[in-house]
Amino acid sequence: MGTFKTENPGDQPVWVNTNNCKACDICVSVCPSGVLGMRYDSTSTLGAMISIDYPDSCIGCMECELTCPDFAIYVADRKEFKAAGKSFAKLTDESKERQAKIIANNYMSLSEEGVK
Repeated sequence: MGTFKTENPGDQPVWVNTNNCKACDICVSVCPSGVLGMRYDSTSTLGAMISIDYPDSCIGCMECELTCPDFAIYVADRKEFKAAGKSFAKLTDESKERQAKIIANNYMSLSEEGVK
């Protein structure tokens, strides 16, 4: 189920080791661009699990990685990411608005809106 590697799997901007994630949603709360959200997961102790919903909006700020108490989320190294021909996104009004909606949705992914 989880991603065990701390190195970048397939040149992604952000990835999670779900085996370490305790679904505290701190990373979701600090992401300025609405990349992350929580999804209901009956197998999780807290009934939810982190989801990377908009990886192409990741700005590489590393807030999620730096605040994760369980070292479960990782952001690509800027130099390595660029060497792989990739680049992080710019923070846009659209992504800021999405983050505000995610916060208003109790940190749940927008696809989970209204789901219980």
